[in-house]
Amino acid sequence: MAAPGPGAGGGRRFATGLIVSGSVVLALAVLAAALAPLLSQWGPTEIDPAGTLAPPGGDHLLGTDVNGMDVWSRVLHAARVDLGIVVAAVALAVLFGSALGLVAGYLGGWLDDLLMRLLDIFQAFPMFIMALVVAALLGGGTINLVIVIALVNAPAYARLVRAEARSVRELPFVEASVTSGSGTLAVLWRHVLPNSLTPVRVIAPLNCGWAMLTLAGLSFLGLGVPVPTAEWGAMISLGASDVVAGRWWTSVPPGLFLLASVLGFSLLGEGLQERAATGGPASSGVGR
Repeated sequence: MAAPGPGAGGGRRFATGLIVSGSVVLALAVLAAALAPLLSQWGPTEIDPAGTLAPPGGDHLLGTDVNGMDVWSRVLHAARVDLGIVVAAVALAVLFGSALGLVAGYLGGWLDDLLMRLLDIFQAFPMFIMALVVAALLGGGTINLVIVIALVNAPAYARLVRAEARSVRELPFVEASVTSGSGTLAVLWRHVLPNSLTPVRVIAPLNCGWAMLTLAGLSFLGLGVPVPTAEWGAMISLGASDVVAGRWWTSVPPGLFLLASVLGFSLLGEGLQERAATGGPASSGVGR
């Protein structure tokens, strides 16, 4: 085996720096979400009749919105909603997409052709347009949003796992398992699946960032979490006109929290990709 090039160590250090940076940002977001009731004296939907569109200061650290709700409290509680929906949606997309890709890649034949053609049709539309259509059909609500975001992200995982499964099924240890009498489900579960998930582990954090933007976009257009539940995209939409009037505090803080969270997922995903490219732990399969 050839020795690593002179830049390999620097590449791994760079990847580690990205992973640590992204993890720290996401850890802070999760901590803020977990401690939201302790970090604010106001509830996310509690109204202060005397404080409509009040500027930051006094009893309201980041002021209040047009409904008299505390912006700081809503931003913190919105982290729970956004992070929860995004993680659940991406996890569901990984589960559903990986199952499709695993079956298609390992079995091949007409089933593979059928599933791939269906995915081609589904992916012919821009992801956000498809999300808009499905969200309009299903309606708002947390569960429906999880389903919508999972559906538009699942095809990417299906293709990734299919490509890996087609390669893994030809490896000697898989053939040996089949020859020894192991059933199809046992071979898929014990050998093919663990060795087909490497690209999924790398791409999933990046997808969380895109999923968060999709959620914010749907909420901005009124197809997301129903009012008055705190959600960053809906808060940005509600306060968009206030910025023009100089009341920046109603939409800028949720926008910054959204930006920071997406950045955290992006840094983590980029770090994992860089580590895989430089031969780090993320690039090694199980059982190979």
